[in-house]
Formats: sequence, structure tokens, C-alpha cells
Amino acid sequence: MLNSNKLDFLFVVNPVSGGKNKIDWEQGIKEYFKSTQHNIEIFVLDKNNNGELQNRMKERKPGKVIAVGGDGTIKLVAEKLLNSDVPMGILPAGSANGMATELEIPFTLKESLDVICNGIIKKIDIISIDDKLISIHLSDLGLNAMLIKYYDSNKVRGMWGYAKVIFKVLAKKQSIHIRIRSGGEEIMRKAYMVVIANARTYGTRVIINPKGDLYDGKFEIIIVKSLTLWGLFIMLLTHKPFNEKEIEVLQTEEATITAVKKTYFQVDGEYCGRTNIVKAKILPAALSVIMPDVKETRSS
Repeated sequence: MLNSNKLDFLFVVNPVSGGKNKIDWEQGIKEYFKSTQHNIEIFVLDKNNNGELQNRMKERKPGKVIAVGGDGTIKLVAEKLLNSDVPMGILPAGSANGMATELEIPFTLKESLDVICNGIIKKIDIISIDDKLISIHLSDLGLNAMLIKYYDSNKVRGMWGYAKVIFKVLAKKQSIHIRIRSGGEEIMRKAYMVVIANARTYGTRVIINPKGDLYDGKFEIIIVKSLTLWGLFIMLLTHKPFNEKEIEVLQTEEATITAVKKTYFQVDGEYCGRTNIVKAKILPAALSVIMPDVKETRSS
């Protein structure tokens, strides 16, 4: 049953999210709210109207802002709601939906809309990257960022698209030499990936950070020291965590990661080019997010 209080929603829709068989989220949203008293507005993103979205949010002052897309869309909306009391909801319309998976948001249209209307609101931590970007989910240097670069230029989307570029990336299998400074200490490592992790799982449901907690005021740095094609496919098929023998985990509130050579870098599924230095620090309880009442769901 929908909440009887009248609510004002702004849905921010990324029309290019998802694969060929994607749901018509716009139409589904309109149908869902047709017989309710709630007010809705649908804002369709394009390459040129990001600034217009900010103005629309200031003018309309919605009670809830909903990101309809994948992790990149969520990040875009979150940037505009940071340190405000306006909660962000998520409709998982992307080809990879890591944050929706993390928050246990249903992937069906009606059930995810039910969460938007009736879910609980909690504040989660955010990671500041280089004092100019934010990461809600997972950022990394190395092989996965290279995979995202290739995936973005690949015509095949979804899991088949990922499988295709995985072969290409692992064929190169470039390692990186990095230095990590954190808490007054410094370490040097050779790695294939270095992950700056606020959450636990990638959008493919591979668990990279079993210790991930969105509410603990800390983040993890995952150093992936070994990576094989067979091991990666096992993780994709079973959704099991990375082998503990192949990774090293550091937990911190702030860190500087320096690579000897510039390497591929991505933030929440968005390729950011090559870099050789990344500064990260936690922003505790910086974003209000709508999520399912998991206790209620599990008890029903």
C-alpha cells in the first residue's frame, strides 16, 4: 500500500541506461502514479542539460529525487544532493547496478517504486576524490578501469559486453606499481587493480570488499595482487568474493595513492582517463538515501 501522505517526486531519467531489452521506466513511472495523489516530474537527461537539472531542483524543491539509471546516473544525482536533507531514491535502470544491489533495491519496476514511496531513509558515507569528485560505490585504478574504458566503446551491452572486453583486458594484464600513504604510514606494492571501496560489490555482483559498510565512517583500499581469467569467470558465475590470498585490504579515513606511471582510473562506473595520483577521504553520513526496510521484508 502506498504512503497516504502526498509526496513530491523528481525523477531523473538517463535514457541511454540499460541494454536492448530495457524496461520503459518513463511509462512505468507514469502508470504507477496515475491513480495516486503524489506529484511527479520526469526530467530526461542529455549531454547538455546537467546545469538545467540543478536549476530545476532549486525551483521545484522536490521532497525526493530519484535517479533512474545505473551507477553513473546515481553519482550525478548524488552530487546535487550532497549534505542536504533531500533523500535520493534509485530505480536500477543501468546495465550495471552496483549501488542498487548494495542497498538491496528490487530490480522490478513496481517493487522498486514501492521502495521509493514506502522505504526508509538512511544517511550513508561518501568518498571525496581529489576534493572535486565523489564516489558513492567503487572507484579503482588498473584493470577494471581499463575494462570500463573498452566497455564504453563496445556496441554489445550487458553481461555479454563485459565478457567480450574481459578477454581483451586480461590479454594485456598490465600491472601497476603504487605507493599508498595513509594514517602516517606508507607502503609500496605491485598490483593489477587498486580499489577505493565504499561498498562491497561491483554491478556484476562480484564481491570485492566483504568488509564494506556504508555507515562506518571509513573506506577500504583493496590491492588486487593476482588475477586470472579462470578465477574472474568463477567470481562472475558464483558471485563469490575475491580469493583472500590474492588481495590485501587496508581500512582508512583518508589516503593518497600514487602510481609510478599514469594508469586507467574510474569512479562509480565512469571512466575518468589516466592518472598517477588519487587522494581519497571519507565524508561521513553525507547523503540521504531511500532503501528497503530489510527487516520488514525478511520477516514477511
